Amino acid sequence: MTYSVVWFKRDLRAADHRALAEAARQGPVLCLYVVEPSLWAQPDAAAQHHAFITESLHDLAHDLRLLGARLHVVTGEVVAVLQRLHALAPFARLLAHEETGNDLTFQRDRAVAQWCRANGVIWREWPHFGVVRRLANRNTWQAHWEDHMAAALVPTQTLQDVTLPWAEPSALTASDLGLPAELPPRRQRGGRHEGLAVLQDFLTDRCAQYRGGISSPLSAPSACSRLSPYLAYGCLSMREVVQATRHQIATLPSHDLSASRQRAGLQAFVSRLYWHCHFIQKLESEPELEWRNLHRGYNGLREDGWNEAHFQALVQARTGWPLVDACVTMLRHTGWLNFRMRAMLVSVAAYPLWLHWRPVGLWLARQFLDYEPGIHWSQMQMQSGTTGINTTRIYNPIKQAHDHDPHGHFVRRWLRYMRKVPQTWLFEPWRMPADVQARCGLQVGVEIPLPVVELESAARAAKARLHSLRAQADVKAGKAAIVARHGSRKRPTGRTSTRGNASRTCAPSDTTQLTLEF
Repeated sequence: MTYSVVWFKRDLRAADHRALAEAARQGPVLCLYVVEPSLWAQPDAAAQHHAFITESLHDLAHDLRLLGARLHVVTGEVVAVLQRLHALAPFARLLAHEETGNDLTFQRDRAVAQWCRANGVIWREWPHFGVVRRLANRNTWQAHWEDHMAAALVPTQTLQDVTLPWAEPSALTASDLGLPAELPPRRQRGGRHEGLAVLQDFLTDRCAQYRGGISSPLSAPSACSRLSPYLAYGCLSMREVVQATRHQIATLPSHDLSASRQRAGLQAFVSRLYWHCHFIQKLESEPELEWRNLHRGYNGLREDGWNEAHFQALVQARTGWPLVDACVTMLRHTGWLNFRMRAMLVSVAAYPLWLHWRPVGLWLARQFLDYEPGIHWSQMQMQSGTTGINTTRIYNPIKQAHDHDPHGHFVRRWLRYMRKVPQTWLFEPWRMPADVQARCGLQVGVEIPLPVVELESAARAAKARLHSLRAQADVKAGKAAIVARHGSRKRPTGRTSTRGNASRTCAPSDTTQLTLEF
Protein backbone atom coordinates (compact mmCIF):
# COMPACT_ATOMS: atom_id res chain seq x y z
CA MET A 1 0.00 0.00 0.00
CA THR A 2 1.36 3.42 -0.94
CA TYR A 3 0.38 6.33 1.22
CA SER A 4 1.31 9.93 2.05
CA VAL A 5 2.76 11.33 5.26
CA VAL A 6 1.53 14.80 6.22
CA TRP A 7 4.13 16.38 8.47
CA PHE A 8 2.73 19.14 10.68
CA LYS A 9 5.18 21.82 11.80
CA ARG A 10 3.96 25.34 12.62
CA ASP A 11 0.64 24.72 10.86
CA LEU A 12 -1.41 23.12 13.62
CA ARG A 13 -4.85 23.01 12.00
CA ALA A 14 -6.86 20.87 9.60
CA ALA A 15 -8.66 23.78 7.90
CA ASP A 16 -7.18 25.59 4.88
CA HIS A 17 -4.35 23.05 4.91
CA ARG A 18 -3.11 22.41 1.38
CA ALA A 19 -0.77 19.53 2.27
CA LEU A 20 -3.53 17.64 4.07
CA ALA A 21 -6.01 18.17 1.24
CA GLU A 22 -3.50 17.02 -1.40
CA ALA A 23 -2.67 13.92 0.63
CA ALA A 24 -6.37 13.07 1.04
CA ARG A 25 -6.90 13.44 -2.70
CA GLN A 26 -4.13 10.92 -3.43
CA GLY A 27 -5.16 8.17 -1.00
CA PRO A 28 -4.34 6.97 2.54
CA VAL A 29 -2.74 9.47 4.93
CA LEU A 30 -0.58 9.25 8.05
CA CYS A 31 -0.69 12.51 10.05
CA LEU A 32 2.57 13.13 11.89
CA TYR A 33 3.93 15.64 14.38
CA VAL A 34 7.51 15.21 15.57
CA VAL A 35 8.73 16.46 18.95
CA GLU A 36 12.35 17.25 18.10
CA PRO A 37 14.71 17.31 21.12
CA SER A 38 17.31 19.31 19.18
CA LEU A 39 14.75 22.02 18.44
CA TRP A 40 13.71 22.29 22.07
CA ALA A 41 17.38 22.52 23.11
CA GLN A 42 17.75 25.77 21.16
CA PRO A 43 18.20 29.00 23.16
CA ASP A 44 15.01 30.52 21.70
CA ALA A 45 12.75 27.71 23.02
CA ALA A 46 10.62 28.07 26.16
CA ALA A 47 8.21 26.01 28.21
CA GLN A 48 5.33 28.32 27.30
CA HIS A 49 5.88 27.53 23.61
CA HIS A 50 5.75 23.82 24.45
CA ALA A 51 2.53 24.27 26.47
CA PHE A 52 0.84 26.25 23.70
CA ILE A 53 1.83 23.68 21.07
CA THR A 54 0.62 20.81 23.29
CA GLU A 55 -2.78 22.48 23.66
CA SER A 56 -2.89 23.12 19.91
CA LEU A 57 -2.06 19.48 19.17
CA HIS A 58 -5.04 18.38 21.28
CA ASP A 59 -7.31 20.52 19.13
CA LEU A 60 -5.70 19.29 15.94
CA ALA A 61 -6.07 15.64 17.02
CA HIS A 62 -9.76 16.25 17.72
CA ASP A 63 -10.36 17.85 14.32
CA LEU A 64 -8.48 15.09 12.49
CA ARG A 65 -10.55 12.44 14.27
CA LEU A 66 -13.68 14.09 12.90
CA LEU A 67 -12.18 13.68 9.44
CA GLY A 68 -11.34 10.02 10.06
CA ALA A 69 -7.65 10.15 10.92
CA ARG A 70 -5.42 10.04 13.96
CA LEU A 71 -2.59 12.47 14.78
CA HIS A 72 0.59 10.57 15.64
CA VAL A 73 2.94 12.52 17.93
CA VAL A 74 6.42 11.00 17.81
CA THR A 75 9.59 12.02 19.63
CA GLY A 76 12.89 12.05 17.78
CA GLU A 77 14.87 13.84 15.09
CA VAL A 78 12.83 14.09 11.92
CA VAL A 79 15.15 12.26 9.53
CA ALA A 80 15.53 9.36 11.98
CA VAL A 81 11.75 9.17 12.43
CA LEU A 82 11.17 9.17 8.68
CA GLN A 83 13.85 6.53 8.18
CA ARG A 84 12.26 4.24 10.78
CA LEU A 85 8.78 4.76 9.37
CA HIS A 86 9.90 4.16 5.79
CA ALA A 87 11.74 0.96 6.78
CA LEU A 88 8.65 -0.46 8.51
CA ALA A 89 5.95 0.89 6.20
CA PRO A 90 7.33 2.54 3.03
CA PHE A 91 5.50 5.69 1.96
CA ALA A 92 5.51 7.47 -1.38
CA ARG A 93 5.05 11.11 -0.47
CA LEU A 94 5.95 13.53 2.32
CA LEU A 95 3.76 16.64 2.29
CA ALA A 96 3.99 19.75 4.45
CA HIS A 97 3.85 23.52 4.59
CA GLU A 98 6.98 25.61 4.21
CA GLU A 99 8.45 26.93 7.45
CA THR A 100 10.54 30.06 7.92
CA GLY A 101 11.99 29.30 11.34
CA ASN A 102 15.36 29.44 13.04
CA ASP A 103 18.56 28.09 11.55
CA LEU A 104 18.05 24.62 13.00
CA THR A 105 14.71 24.18 11.22
CA PHE A 106 16.30 25.45 8.01
CA GLN A 107 19.11 22.90 8.22
CA ARG A 108 16.67 20.17 9.26
CA ASP A 109 14.48 20.82 6.23
CA ARG A 110 17.52 20.59 3.97
CA ALA A 111 18.41 17.25 5.57
CA VAL A 112 14.83 16.02 5.06
CA ALA A 113 14.96 17.02 1.39
CA GLN A 114 18.23 15.15 0.97
CA TRP A 115 16.80 12.05 2.69
CA CYS A 116 13.75 12.11 0.43
CA ARG A 117 15.90 12.29 -2.71
CA ALA A 118 18.03 9.40 -1.49
CA ASN A 119 14.99 7.24 -0.72
CA GLY A 120 12.81 8.05 -3.70
CA VAL A 121 10.18 9.85 -1.63
CA ILE A 122 8.31 12.74 -3.25
CA TRP A 123 8.76 15.84 -1.04
CA ARG A 124 6.21 18.64 -1.54
CA GLU A 125 5.73 21.83 0.44
CA TRP A 126 3.30 24.72 0.01
CA PRO A 127 3.49 28.33 1.24
CA HIS A 128 2.15 28.81 4.74
CA PHE A 129 2.08 32.62 4.75
CA GLY A 130 2.40 35.09 1.89
CA VAL A 131 6.12 34.29 1.84
CA VAL A 132 7.82 33.26 -1.40
CA ARG A 133 10.61 30.69 -1.30
CA ARG A 134 13.55 31.42 -3.61
CA LEU A 135 12.10 34.84 -4.41
CA ALA A 136 14.06 36.21 -7.36
CA ASN A 137 12.86 39.79 -7.21
CA ARG A 138 11.13 41.82 -4.51
CA ASN A 139 9.27 43.77 -7.19
CA THR A 140 6.78 40.92 -7.59
CA TRP A 141 6.27 40.16 -3.89
CA GLN A 142 3.23 42.30 -3.19
CA ALA A 143 1.29 40.73 -6.07
CA HIS A 144 2.25 37.26 -4.77
CA TRP A 145 0.91 38.20 -1.34
CA GLU A 146 -2.40 39.45 -2.71
CA ASP A 147 -2.86 36.40 -4.90
CA HIS A 148 -2.19 34.05 -1.99
CA MET A 149 -4.65 35.87 0.27
CA ALA A 150 -7.36 36.05 -2.41
CA ALA A 151 -7.22 32.34 -3.30
CA ALA A 152 -10.09 30.18 -2.09
CA LEU A 153 -9.65 28.47 1.26
CA VAL A 154 -8.67 24.83 0.91
CA PRO A 155 -11.67 22.66 1.92
CA THR A 156 -11.29 19.87 4.45
CA GLN A 157 -11.79 16.32 3.22
CA THR A 158 -12.52 12.94 4.72
CA LEU A 159 -9.25 11.11 5.39
CA GLN A 160 -8.29 7.48 4.93
CA ASP A 161 -6.17 6.81 7.99
CA VAL A 162 -2.83 4.98 8.19
CA THR A 163 -1.66 3.73 11.58
CA LEU A 164 1.87 4.26 12.82
CA PRO A 165 3.67 0.89 12.72
CA TRP A 166 4.94 1.11 16.31
CA ALA A 167 3.49 1.92 19.69
CA GLU A 168 3.68 5.60 20.59
CA PRO A 169 5.09 6.40 24.04
CA SER A 170 3.79 9.39 25.90
CA ALA A 171 4.97 12.70 24.46
CA LEU A 172 7.85 14.35 26.28
CA THR A 173 6.96 17.02 28.80
CA ALA A 174 8.71 20.39 28.98
CA SER A 175 10.70 19.08 31.92
CA ASP A 176 11.74 15.99 29.94
CA LEU A 177 13.06 18.32 27.24
CA GLY A 178 15.10 20.30 29.75
CA LEU A 179 12.92 23.42 29.63
CA PRO A 180 12.49 25.53 32.78
CA ALA A 181 9.17 24.74 34.40
CA GLU A 182 7.95 28.34 34.83
CA LEU A 183 4.97 29.38 32.73
CA PRO A 184 3.45 32.86 32.51
CA PRO A 185 0.37 32.43 34.71
CA ARG A 186 -1.80 34.60 32.45
CA ARG A 187 -0.65 33.47 29.00
CA GLN A 188 -3.08 32.76 26.17
CA ARG A 189 -4.09 29.13 25.68
CA GLY A 190 -3.36 27.27 22.47
CA GLY A 191 -5.61 25.59 19.94
CA ARG A 192 -7.67 26.41 16.90
CA HIS A 193 -10.92 26.69 18.82
CA GLU A 194 -9.40 29.32 21.13
CA GLY A 195 -8.00 31.13 18.09
CA LEU A 196 -11.37 31.22 16.33
CA ALA A 197 -13.01 32.65 19.43
CA VAL A 198 -10.38 35.39 19.66
CA LEU A 199 -10.80 36.18 15.95
CA GLN A 200 -14.57 36.43 16.23
CA ASP A 201 -14.36 38.67 19.29
CA PHE A 202 -11.92 40.99 17.54
CA LEU A 203 -13.80 41.22 14.26
CA THR A 204 -17.19 41.95 15.84
CA ASP A 205 -16.25 44.06 18.84
CA ARG A 206 -12.67 44.89 19.82
CA CYS A 207 -11.61 46.09 16.36
CA ALA A 208 -13.24 49.46 17.11
CA GLN A 209 -10.42 50.11 19.61
CA TYR A 210 -7.64 49.11 17.22
CA ARG A 211 -6.75 52.50 15.78
CA GLY A 212 -5.59 54.65 18.64
CA GLY A 213 -5.57 51.80 21.14
CA ILE A 214 -2.66 49.59 20.19
CA SER A 215 0.20 51.83 21.36
CA SER A 216 -0.62 52.20 25.03
CA PRO A 217 0.06 49.20 27.25
CA LEU A 218 -3.16 50.10 29.07
CA SER A 219 -5.50 49.73 26.10
CA ALA A 220 -3.47 47.38 23.89
CA PRO A 221 -4.41 44.08 25.62
CA SER A 222 -7.97 44.46 24.34
CA ALA A 223 -7.38 46.79 21.36
CA CYS A 224 -4.84 44.52 19.67
CA SER A 225 -6.18 41.48 17.83
CA ARG A 226 -4.33 39.03 20.15
CA LEU A 227 -4.17 36.61 17.19
CA SER A 228 -0.38 36.57 16.96
CA PRO A 229 0.26 33.21 18.73
CA TYR A 230 -2.48 31.51 16.71
CA LEU A 231 -0.86 32.73 13.51
CA ALA A 232 2.65 31.91 14.73
CA TYR A 233 1.75 28.25 15.32
CA GLY A 234 -0.68 27.96 12.44
CA CYS A 235 -3.85 27.33 14.46
CA LEU A 236 -5.37 29.82 12.04
CA SER A 237 -4.18 30.41 8.51
CA MET A 238 -3.17 33.90 7.48
CA ARG A 239 -5.43 33.63 4.45
CA GLU A 240 -8.55 32.81 6.47
CA VAL A 241 -7.86 35.73 8.82
CA VAL A 242 -7.37 38.16 5.92
CA GLN A 243 -10.51 36.94 4.19
CA ALA A 244 -12.61 36.97 7.36
CA THR A 245 -11.44 40.53 8.05
CA ARG A 246 -12.23 41.73 4.54
CA HIS A 247 -15.62 40.04 4.69
CA GLN A 248 -16.39 41.81 7.95
CA ILE A 249 -15.38 45.15 6.42
CA ALA A 250 -17.72 44.53 3.49
CA THR A 251 -20.69 43.76 5.75
CA LEU A 252 -20.41 46.88 7.94
CA PRO A 253 -23.09 49.53 7.33
CA SER A 254 -21.90 52.61 5.45
CA HIS A 255 -23.31 55.46 7.54
CA ASP A 256 -22.79 54.52 11.16
CA LEU A 257 -20.23 56.01 13.55
CA SER A 258 -19.59 52.75 15.38
CA ALA A 259 -19.24 50.85 12.11
CA SER A 260 -16.87 53.53 10.83
CA ARG A 261 -14.55 52.99 13.80
CA GLN A 262 -14.70 49.25 13.25
CA ARG A 263 -13.94 49.63 9.55
CA ALA A 264 -10.94 51.86 10.23
CA GLY A 265 -9.60 49.39 12.77
CA LEU A 266 -10.05 46.40 10.46
CA GLN A 267 -8.43 48.17 7.51
CA ALA A 268 -5.44 49.05 9.68
CA PHE A 269 -5.31 45.43 10.88
CA VAL A 270 -5.13 44.10 7.30
CA SER A 271 -2.13 46.36 6.66
CA ARG A 272 -0.40 44.83 9.71
CA LEU A 273 -1.04 41.35 8.32
CA TYR A 274 0.69 42.43 5.12
CA TRP A 275 3.73 43.67 7.05
CA HIS A 276 3.71 40.46 9.09
CA CYS A 277 4.59 38.53 5.92
CA HIS A 278 6.88 41.28 4.62
CA PHE A 279 9.17 40.88 7.61
CA ILE A 280 9.13 37.08 7.52
CA GLN A 281 10.17 37.31 3.86
CA LYS A 282 13.38 39.01 5.01
CA LEU A 283 14.42 35.97 7.04
CA GLU A 284 13.30 33.62 4.27
CA SER A 285 15.51 35.49 1.81
CA GLU A 286 18.44 35.86 4.20
CA PRO A 287 18.51 33.23 7.01
CA GLU A 288 21.70 34.71 8.48
CA LEU A 289 19.58 37.63 9.68
CA GLU A 290 18.97 35.53 12.81
CA TRP A 291 22.55 35.85 14.06
CA ARG A 292 24.48 38.26 11.81
CA ASN A 293 24.05 41.99 11.26
CA LEU A 294 21.97 42.57 8.14
CA HIS A 295 24.42 45.32 7.15
CA ARG A 296 27.89 43.84 7.60
CA GLY A 297 29.30 47.32 8.03
CA TYR A 298 27.90 47.29 11.57
CA ASN A 299 29.90 44.22 12.59
CA GLY A 300 31.88 45.04 15.71
CA LEU A 301 29.58 47.86 16.80
CA ARG A 302 28.40 46.18 20.01
CA GLU A 303 29.95 42.71 19.93
CA ASP A 304 32.87 43.61 22.21
CA GLY A 305 30.96 45.80 24.65
CA TRP A 306 28.71 43.33 26.44
CA ASN A 307 27.70 44.44 29.94
CA GLU A 308 26.21 41.56 31.95
CA ALA A 309 25.11 43.86 34.77
CA HIS A 310 23.03 45.92 32.32
CA PHE A 311 21.49 42.76 30.89
CA GLN A 312 20.58 41.38 34.30
CA ALA A 313 19.00 44.68 35.29
CA LEU A 314 16.82 44.43 32.19
CA VAL A 315 15.71 40.80 32.57
CA GLN A 316 15.09 41.20 36.31
CA ALA A 317 12.99 44.36 35.78
CA ARG A 318 15.47 46.47 37.76
CA THR A 319 16.59 49.07 35.21
CA GLY A 320 15.18 51.87 37.38
CA TRP A 321 12.94 53.19 34.60
CA PRO A 322 9.43 52.33 35.80
CA LEU A 323 7.76 51.82 32.43
CA VAL A 324 10.56 49.49 31.27
CA ASP A 325 10.42 47.44 34.45
CA ALA A 326 6.62 47.29 34.37
CA CYS A 327 6.73 46.01 30.77
CA VAL A 328 9.20 43.26 31.67
CA THR A 329 7.01 42.27 34.62
CA MET A 330 3.90 42.12 32.47
CA LEU A 331 5.78 40.04 29.90
CA ARG A 332 6.79 37.51 32.58
CA HIS A 333 3.17 37.18 33.70
CA THR A 334 1.40 37.11 30.32
CA GLY A 335 3.91 36.15 27.61
CA TRP A 336 2.69 39.16 25.62
CA LEU A 337 3.38 42.85 25.20
CA ASN A 338 2.14 45.30 22.59
CA PHE A 339 4.44 46.25 19.75
CA ARG A 340 5.22 49.81 20.87
CA MET A 341 6.44 48.58 24.24
CA ARG A 342 8.43 45.75 22.61
CA ALA A 343 10.15 48.33 20.44
CA MET A 344 10.87 50.44 23.52
CA LEU A 345 12.45 47.47 25.35
CA VAL A 346 14.74 46.73 22.42
CA SER A 347 15.63 50.40 22.04
CA VAL A 348 16.51 50.73 25.73
CA ALA A 349 18.62 47.57 25.51
CA ALA A 350 20.39 48.67 22.33
CA TYR A 351 21.12 52.31 23.10
CA PRO A 352 21.37 53.47 26.74
CA LEU A 353 22.27 49.94 27.93
CA TRP A 354 24.38 49.31 24.77
CA LEU A 355 23.60 45.59 24.56
CA HIS A 356 24.00 43.51 21.42
CA TRP A 357 20.68 42.50 19.87
CA ARG A 358 21.40 38.75 19.64
CA PRO A 359 21.46 37.81 23.39
CA VAL A 360 18.63 40.26 24.09
CA GLY A 361 16.70 38.74 21.19
CA LEU A 362 17.12 35.21 22.53
CA TRP A 363 15.84 36.28 25.94
CA LEU A 364 12.84 38.03 24.37
CA ALA A 365 12.15 35.04 22.10
CA ARG A 366 11.64 32.95 25.24
CA GLN A 367 9.44 35.63 26.80
CA PHE A 368 7.17 36.10 23.77
CA LEU A 369 4.52 33.41 23.49
CA ASP A 370 3.96 34.53 19.89
CA TYR A 371 7.64 34.28 18.94
CA GLU A 372 7.78 34.29 15.14
CA PRO A 373 11.45 34.14 14.03
CA GLY A 374 11.02 36.12 10.82
CA ILE A 375 9.34 39.06 12.51
CA HIS A 376 11.39 38.81 15.68
CA TRP A 377 14.89 38.97 14.23
CA SER A 378 13.95 41.56 11.62
CA GLN A 379 12.59 43.79 14.36
CA MET A 380 15.51 43.17 16.70
CA GLN A 381 17.91 44.43 14.06
CA MET A 382 15.70 47.27 12.90
CA GLN A 383 15.19 48.65 16.40
CA SER A 384 18.91 48.19 17.17
CA GLY A 385 20.02 50.13 14.11
CA THR A 386 21.96 47.38 12.31
CA THR A 387 19.87 47.09 9.13
CA GLY A 388 21.57 50.15 7.62
CA ILE A 389 18.32 51.27 5.95
CA ASN A 390 16.03 52.34 8.80
CA THR A 391 15.87 55.59 10.73
CA THR A 392 17.48 55.48 14.17
CA ARG A 393 14.76 55.31 16.82
CA ILE A 394 15.81 55.81 20.40
CA TYR A 395 12.81 55.60 22.69
CA ASN A 396 12.88 57.67 25.84
CA PRO A 397 11.10 55.48 28.44
CA ILE A 398 10.20 58.52 30.55
CA LYS A 399 8.52 60.26 27.62
CA GLN A 400 6.82 57.00 26.61
CA ALA A 401 5.41 56.70 30.13
CA HIS A 402 3.99 60.24 30.00
CA ASP A 403 2.55 59.61 26.52
CA HIS A 404 1.03 56.16 27.07
CA ASP A 405 0.51 55.84 30.83
CA PRO A 406 0.00 59.46 31.92
CA HIS A 407 -1.71 58.59 35.22
CA GLY A 408 0.62 55.71 36.04
CA HIS A 409 -2.07 53.02 36.08
CA PHE A 410 0.05 50.55 34.12
CA VAL A 411 3.20 51.15 36.17
CA ARG A 412 1.35 50.83 39.46
CA ARG A 413 -0.46 47.71 38.32
CA TRP A 414 2.72 45.77 37.55
CA LEU A 415 5.17 47.30 40.05
CA ARG A 416 3.75 46.95 43.53
CA TYR A 417 6.45 49.11 45.11
CA MET A 418 5.38 52.05 42.93
CA ARG A 419 1.85 52.14 44.34
CA LYS A 420 2.92 54.33 47.23
CA VAL A 421 4.92 56.77 45.10
CA PRO A 422 3.22 60.17 44.51
CA GLN A 423 2.29 61.00 40.92
CA THR A 424 4.88 63.78 40.78
CA TRP A 425 7.74 61.30 41.08
CA LEU A 426 6.18 58.27 39.46
CA PHE A 427 8.23 58.15 36.26
CA GLU A 428 11.45 59.49 37.79
CA PRO A 429 11.35 58.13 41.34
CA TRP A 430 15.10 58.58 41.84
CA ARG A 431 14.44 62.33 42.08
CA MET A 432 12.10 61.85 45.05
CA PRO A 433 13.30 63.78 48.13
CA ALA A 434 14.36 61.79 51.17
CA ASP A 435 11.44 63.03 53.29
CA VAL A 436 8.94 61.88 50.64
CA GLN A 437 10.66 58.50 50.52
CA ALA A 438 10.35 58.23 54.27
CA ARG A 439 6.64 59.04 54.20
CA CYS A 440 6.12 56.40 51.52
CA GLY A 441 8.12 53.82 53.48
CA LEU A 442 10.37 53.30 50.44
CA GLN A 443 14.02 53.93 49.75
CA VAL A 444 15.45 54.66 46.33
CA GLY A 445 18.27 52.22 45.71
CA VAL A 446 16.63 49.54 47.88
CA GLU A 447 12.95 48.87 47.10
CA ILE A 448 13.06 51.24 44.13
CA PRO A 449 16.03 50.55 41.83
CA LEU A 450 18.24 53.38 40.68
CA PRO A 451 18.64 53.79 36.91
CA VAL A 452 21.57 51.69 35.74
CA VAL A 453 22.87 54.59 33.61
CA GLU A 454 22.08 58.28 33.20
CA LEU A 455 19.53 58.07 30.41
CA GLU A 456 20.16 61.18 28.34
CA SER A 457 23.94 61.02 28.27
CA ALA A 458 23.99 57.27 27.60
CA ALA A 459 21.49 57.58 24.74
CA ARG A 460 23.39 60.55 23.29
CA ALA A 461 26.67 58.65 23.36
CA ALA A 462 25.08 55.58 21.76
CA LYS A 463 23.54 57.64 18.97
CA ALA A 464 26.86 59.33 18.30
CA ARG A 465 28.66 55.97 18.02
CA LEU A 466 26.05 54.62 15.64
CA HIS A 467 25.94 57.70 13.43
CA SER A 468 29.72 57.94 13.31
CA LEU A 469 29.78 54.46 11.80
CA ARG A 470 26.82 55.18 9.53
CA ALA A 471 28.65 58.18 8.05
CA GLN A 472 31.56 56.08 6.79
CA ALA A 473 31.73 55.75 3.01
CA ASP A 474 31.85 51.94 2.92
CA VAL A 475 28.84 51.69 5.24
CA LYS A 476 26.88 54.12 3.05
CA ALA A 477 27.87 52.12 -0.01
CA GLY A 478 26.42 48.91 1.42
CA LYS A 479 22.96 50.37 1.88
CA ALA A 480 21.80 50.09 -1.74
CA ALA A 481 22.21 46.30 -1.91
CA ILE A 482 20.12 45.86 1.26
CA VAL A 483 17.33 48.05 -0.08
CA ALA A 484 17.34 46.07 -3.33
CA ARG A 485 17.16 42.74 -1.51
CA HIS A 486 14.83 43.53 1.40
CA GLY A 487 13.17 46.91 0.90
CA SER A 488 9.42 47.18 0.51
CA ARG A 489 8.00 47.73 -2.99
CA LYS A 490 4.91 49.59 -1.89
CA ARG A 491 2.40 50.53 -4.56
CA PRO A 492 -0.27 53.20 -4.19
CA THR A 493 -3.35 52.27 -2.18
CA GLY A 494 -6.14 51.04 -4.41
CA ARG A 495 -4.24 48.77 -6.79
CA THR A 496 -6.33 45.67 -7.28
CA SER A 497 -5.09 42.14 -6.92
CA THR A 498 -4.37 40.05 -10.00
CA ARG A 499 -6.94 37.61 -8.64
CA GLY A 500 -10.33 38.26 -7.09
CA ASN A 501 -12.63 41.25 -7.32
CA ALA A 502 -11.77 44.92 -7.33
CA SER A 503 -12.77 45.40 -3.70
CA ARG A 504 -9.61 43.55 -2.63
CA THR A 505 -6.93 46.20 -2.68
CA CYS A 506 -3.26 45.87 -1.92
CA ALA A 507 -1.74 46.89 1.36
CA PRO A 508 -1.76 50.61 2.22
CA SER A 509 1.40 52.50 1.42
CA ASP A 510 1.76 53.92 4.93
CA THR A 511 5.49 54.46 5.33
CA THR A 512 5.31 54.24 9.11
CA GLN A 513 4.42 50.59 8.83
CA LEU A 514 7.81 49.65 7.44
CA THR A 515 9.73 51.48 10.09
CA LEU A 516 7.85 51.47 13.34
CA GLU A 517 4.15 50.73 13.67
CA PHE A 518 4.08 47.08 12.63
